[in-house]
Amino acid sequence: MFVLVTGGSGSGKSEYAEQRVLEFGDTIRYYLATMMCFDDEGKNRVERHRKMRRGKGFQTVERHLNLSGLELPETSEKTTVLLECMSNLTANEMFDQTGSREQTVEEVKTGIDRLRRKCDNLVVVTNEVFSDGIIYDEETRRFQSNLGKINAYLAKHADEVVEIVCGLPVFVKGGLVK
Repeated sequence: MFVLVTGGSGSGKSEYAEQRVLEFGDTIRYYLATMMCFDDEGKNRVERHRKMRRGKGFQTVERHLNLSGLELPETSEKTTVLLECMSNLTANEMFDQTGSREQTVEEVKTGIDRLRRKCDNLVVVTNEVFSDGIIYDEETRRFQSNLGKINAYLAKHADEVVEIVCGLPVFVKGGLVK
């Protein structure tokens, strides 16, 4: 199962995604953390997410770049991966000196395809950053364009696409099967 979870900042995406992972039952759970921390605000956000995951059986894997190079341990047990979040990974690939830069979209798509083949369930969290009506500088518009292309690719291949609005899931594609 491949689930894409999107929504605005503070909408409840992370909480929903973690709950969705738990609904897959008894699997090995990996949390792919993509955020690079540069200040106290970032560190506080990471700590808040760690507290949210506590006791849920996640093994955290820091992966800021090069998703296609990620190796998960071989196992005969079912595995579920929660990647949080696509907008951080995209920014890292675009702007970090060691990132894929101009090849960001292809690098991320290749990484996701490879990850999908390596796990039984994949939940990807991304951000909806396109509807605030603000006109941004060229570099930010390039980021939005790349993230938009990646999000469209993910949505096309996902079994389920869920937008979180005010903490509530709105199913855009597929639906929760219990």
